[in-house]
Amino acid sequence: MLAVLGQYLGPLKWFVALLAALLLSATGLSLFLPQLMRRFVDNAKLLDGADPGLLTRLALTYIACAVAVQLLNAGATYVGARVGWTATNRLRADLMAHLLGLDMREHKERTPGEMIERIDGDVTALSNFFSQFAVRVFGATLLLLGSLVMFFREDARVGGAVLVFTLVTLYAMNRVRQLGVEPTRQEREASAKLFGFVEERLTGLEDIRALGAGGHHLNAFLRTQREFFHRSTRSWMRRSIVWQLSMLLFAVGYTGLLAAAIGLYAAGAITLGTAFLLYQYMSMIEEPIDQLTQQLQDLQKAGASLGRVAELLALRSDIHGGTTPLPGGRLALEFRDVTFDYEPDPERPDARPVLGGVTFHLPAGQTVGLLGRTGSGKTTLTRLISRLYDPTSGSVRLGGVDVRDVPLSELRTRVAVVTQDVQLFQASVRDNLSFFDPSVTDEQVEAALLEVGLGRWLDRLPDGVRTPLPAGSLSAGEAQLLAFARVMLRDPDVIILDEPSSRLDPATEALLTSAMTRLLSGRTAIIIAHRLDTVARADRILVLGAGEVLEDGARDDLARDPRSEYAALLRAGANVEDGVLA
Repeated sequence: MLAVLGQYLGPLKWFVALLAALLLSATGLSLFLPQLMRRFVDNAKLLDGADPGLLTRLALTYIACAVAVQLLNAGATYVGARVGWTATNRLRADLMAHLLGLDMREHKERTPGEMIERIDGDVTALSNFFSQFAVRVFGATLLLLGSLVMFFREDARVGGAVLVFTLVTLYAMNRVRQLGVEPTRQEREASAKLFGFVEERLTGLEDIRALGAGGHHLNAFLRTQREFFHRSTRSWMRRSIVWQLSMLLFAVGYTGLLAAAIGLYAAGAITLGTAFLLYQYMSMIEEPIDQLTQQLQDLQKAGASLGRVAELLALRSDIHGGTTPLPGGRLALEFRDVTFDYEPDPERPDARPVLGGVTFHLPAGQTVGLLGRTGSGKTTLTRLISRLYDPTSGSVRLGGVDVRDVPLSELRTRVAVVTQDVQLFQASVRDNLSFFDPSVTDEQVEAALLEVGLGRWLDRLPDGVRTPLPAGSLSAGEAQLLAFARVMLRDPDVIILDEPSSRLDPATEALLTSAMTRLLSGRTAIIIAHRLDTVARADRILVLGAGEVLEDGARDDLARDPRSEYAALLRAGANVEDGVLA
């Protein structure tokens, strides 16, 4: 906790200094107020000899100091909130950047809903704690120490007794504080599961409705929510032990102090004003300990959240960029004896990998059509080019350079991927195409849309490229063309198209084919396809089967060779069409 505080509060040291000054001033005035009250009570007790002018001055001074304390505390609260939220917003941004940089394996193991809960729910718990920590804990500690010093100034015996009481109370509460840490961690875990469950069901809402499975999923939701409720209740009950113990101990403490004050007053050792002063200072002992008690409960939440955040920050990506730049111009692509498996099983070394010994060469500026049955390894092969994963063995080279030696930012700038499922954001058209890059101009976005044939669509938008683009408002063809426009803006050297026409009608496919021709012109490209028409303009054909290269060659040569895999696929496609027409 202290390390995190130091890392994220360090850059805000001047605000922290201002906060300390405000708290010190407020504490000093708070300790001075009982002194004024004692003088007022002792002078007011003198019914015949009381000085009205003195009483008035004391009352006005008391009011002015009390107002000043409130203003100083308000200022400290504002500065503390600003410091706390600024620090944790930096933590949230760092955590988001860290998650975006993790390997795809980590994202496969956790649902997006769980990630959202980690970034928002856990960090918000830390934000609430950090924004109040300095004001409440530091301020309460100052007030507690100051009150103990004032007790000793008035009477060493009373001061010693109150010191012992304070130490016992703090020790007891610190002992029971740990009881709530593990239940709170389990509560946060249950919350993350609940968020992940909701996210997955909302994503698959269309299938759930179409299959009439709403009732089953609702029952599963209730079970997940029940677990969250039980863990939350158990966590709250464990945390509540702290303040319940505090109430019990202070009941004993007040009883003892009042008994001592009455005894000293009856013996003539203290005045009535001093007895009242001792009671006020006892309340100043109670207030900071109550604050510390509340913060101990928040500390339990923050400790559990911080532990979960630390788990994510401790994750390290196995994929790191190198320092060798790619050569300029178009890039040749080469696979050299590449083997890959998502989760190699050391107990089954003979198990077939996803890719096994893949070797091929694609000259710069040429397009290869990648064919094969579902599960043959086509998509996996393309993921190795942009380094979403690294080969288990072998190497992938661009322009003669191993992609593992290239800086990741440069690699993913020079290589563009268009997937089947185009991700669109609830943002403007320009933000969807530029990925929120403010350096991209509206004119560049418009030119990219015109290049892919979306000019008429653009003309219908009321605010042009600044028009908001609600999710789900586009057809599959329009979404695919927008993805092409994204690539146009980047002007990469290598393009990977994953089933670009798998969900399109013939008219839209013709428009997409025209845009694809312009997009691929002069660039090195891979087109993954099940439909042979999609690769009709490819220079080369690569056929995969069970993770191995079954065939690699020029498309025209393979089409003319009746023994080739590609020629067999063409014949099979022609037979299917004849059957349908018949």
